[in-house]
Amino acid sequence: MGVKLTKDSIDLGIIVSDSAKALAFYRDTLGFEHVGDMPMPGSVMHRLMCGTTLIKVIKPEKDPPAKSAPGGIQGSTGYRYFTISISNIAEVVAACDAGGYKVVVPVREFRPGITIAIVEDPDGNWVEFLQAS
Repeated sequence: MGVKLTKDSIDLGIIVSDSAKALAFYRDTLGFEHVGDMPMPGSVMHRLMCGTTLIKVIKPEKDPPAKSAPGGIQGSTGYRYFTISISNIAEVVAACDAGGYKVVVPVREFRPGITIAIVEDPDGNWVEFLQAS
């Protein structure tokens, strides 16, 4: 049977410890378009567009009882990173570095014609950037 998609992308929810810091990263540094806020029980969802993907940044009123395991890709099971395909990887990674965000994997050729880099958001979530030449 399989999934019958009604949208060509996913919506991604990111639970954060500080909305202002998360918005400074995703909206101000990466340039995701802020399309609005939506009240939720016990929090507010900040809605940002990355292409056709909706990024939902949520800071719960009450801090969750656990934090994500550190260690990036190999730190634990579960969702560990997401990838954004872009055409200006050096510029984006330089802006992240200048903004004080940790560049976990500097810009490098992953395989012929594919360049990647990984940056950590304010909560330690990994965002991979991929540029195909």
